[in-house]
Amino acid sequence: MTELILIRHGETDWNRELRFQGQLDVPLNATGLEQARRVAERLAQESMHLLVSSDLQRALQTAQAVAGRVQAPAPQLDAALREQHFGIVEGLQVADIKTRYADAWAQWVRFEADFAFQGGESTRAFHARVLAAVRALARQHAGRTLAVVTHGGVLDMVYRSALGLSLSGPRVSEIPNAGLNRVRVHGEMIEIVDWADTRHLADLPPQPVYDQQRLARERAAAASDAA
Repeated sequence: MTELILIRHGETDWNRELRFQGQLDVPLNATGLEQARRVAERLAQESMHLLVSSDLQRALQTAQAVAGRVQAPAPQLDAALREQHFGIVEGLQVADIKTRYADAWAQWVRFEADFAFQGGESTRAFHARVLAAVRALARQHAGRTLAVVTHGGVLDMVYRSALGLSLSGPRVSEIPNAGLNRVRVHGEMIEIVDWADTRHLADLPPQPVYDQQRLARERAAAASDAA
């Protein structure tokens, strides 16, 4: 068994603007830097054997803050822990996508596992990448505790796998910036111990939320009205 402390990176300006960041390399904003400092303080007394991070700077900046407070080596970078690649819509807000790529957006909000924006990665392919990376870390460091700094989509793939949820359909889990999520990996099985712990962020401004369930409801309502 391997214990993983999964941490979503701190906030960026693009999180605040609800832009599709994907694999574009966006830094933390001032709130994100404070969130990173808070999560580092929260973990300061915990024992961990290794700190692993996505190689995108918003994750690495968060991981570096944690490394400065815990007894762990410098972050080990793993590109397999990057966010899902959204192809032609990376860097865009929803209103822009609806205008420029209306057909692709209409397909996206069906949240089907095999859909990918042009040049991007389907949820099914993304899930395979993420789970291979997580299980490889667990095998390589069996019996240890690892902190892993990554992205919201990556955490969604872990959550769905742990609970046996479909890869199709909107996200149902809370995945706050700089939240703590604890899982145990037993071979192929993932067990959630704790999820979306943000007690260390309680007095900070409310976080922006990309609500896939709302988008799915709006699509269903529009389809109903058109019928």
